[in-house]
Amino acid sequence: QVQLVESGGGLVQGGGSLRLSCVASGSSFSIDAMGWYRQAPGKQRELVALIKSGGSTNYADSVNGRFTISRDNGVNMVYLQRNSLKPEDTAVYLCHANGVRLVSRSIIDVWGKGTLVTVSS
Repeated sequence: QVQLVESGGGLVQGGGSLRLSCVASGSSFSIDAMGWYRQAPGKQRELVALIKSGGSTNYADSVNGRFTISRDNGVNMVYLQRNSLKPEDTAVYLCHANGVRLVSRSIIDVWGKGTLVTVSS
């Protein structure tokens, strides 16, 4: 079974920076896209940033230019470097991955449990 575990959340002052990490663990799988989503209290979950195995990226307009997503395919990790943080960036940040299991060829579509980021004003 493939699992995702996030780390790096916490409290940060507005204007500050924070890096989130997510690692995919399991056996015999290949990950295609990895992404970060966030869900603020009372709001719907939204895509923050996405990166495919080839390196192409996609960002939400609200974070473009401030956040950078990257990944290390060798260790199945994805990172989200967040700069110039604003109070409206406060949310639970969740890691997501999709791919395929190498033996069964079944689809992988998994979520992490999330990590809370609070940005003070």
